[in-house]
Amino acid sequence: MTTVWVDTNVLLRFITGDPSETARRARRLLRRAADGELTLRVPSVVIAEIIWLLGSYYSSDRATIAEAIRGLVLADGVLAENKDLVLDALRLMQDANVAYVDAYIAASARANGEAVAAFDNDFKRLGVELFS
Repeated sequence: MTTVWVDTNVLLRFITGDPSETARRARRLLRRAADGELTLRVPSVVIAEIIWLLGSYYSSDRATIAEAIRGLVLADGVLAENKDLVLDALRLMQDANVAYVDAYIAASARANGEAVAAFDNDFKRLGVELFS
């Protein structure tokens, strides 16, 4: 089976539907993946960039963003890098109302039983050991 790495702009068009022509092409690509024709590999950095763009440029709230990304990560034919960490980070982002990158760092540290060095007080709400 063919594996294709996916860039942020393809997935962003799929999620937002904007602009319509490229959104249509993105939907067709994801449909092919769902039908088993190919696998779409999504790097963690692409997920972070999509989340940032949805929040900053499209002014989406964290709950809406988490729902959209969760659906994407769990879609048939999509192979998201570090899927379990991404899903945990989405939950933390939404529940603790923190930035996705902070939530991802916290999820990664917890998964490895390690501490986080940060000056950001949001980490206190994320249930991680802080290194000092």
